[in-house]
Amino acid sequence: MTEKFKVIGKYIKDMSSETPDLETYLFVKDYISKYQLGIDITSKPIKNQHIEVNTVLKFEDKTENKKKSHFEITYSSIVKISEEVKEKEELQKIILCDVQTFIYPDLEKSLLDLLHNSGYPDIKFEKKIDFENLYNQKFN
Repeated sequence: MTEKFKVIGKYIKDMSSETPDLETYLFVKDYISKYQLGIDITSKPIKNQHIEVNTVLKFEDKTENKKKSHFEITYSSIVKISEEVKEKEELQKIILCDVQTFIYPDLEKSLLDLLHNSGYPDIKFEKKIDFENLYNQKFN
């Protein structure tokens, strides 16, 4: 293995779309442009240099509206880490940045499919998540 990691499997672990009633749907349809994308990344070692990386994307209204829809997807990746990777910081960057950059096109498409199939066909994400930049902001 010449690269530092290899994604050997990826799948949707959990997916949720909740719109409680018609009034909420109609309200959200008008205000969904105010919704924000949130991301959370966790990982746990499996064995033999393998790690399960779970990436959770939430598309939600952060305001105090009573009428809200909730959209969330948990995307799981099974990653084999090269034996050359010894430093904790290097492993951290692989999990939080490199793996995310690799899986993000599929993850974003899955979330957009969920939104479109939930009755919001016009939703697009204009800006792509820059994992390298986020990582550098947090750790440098």
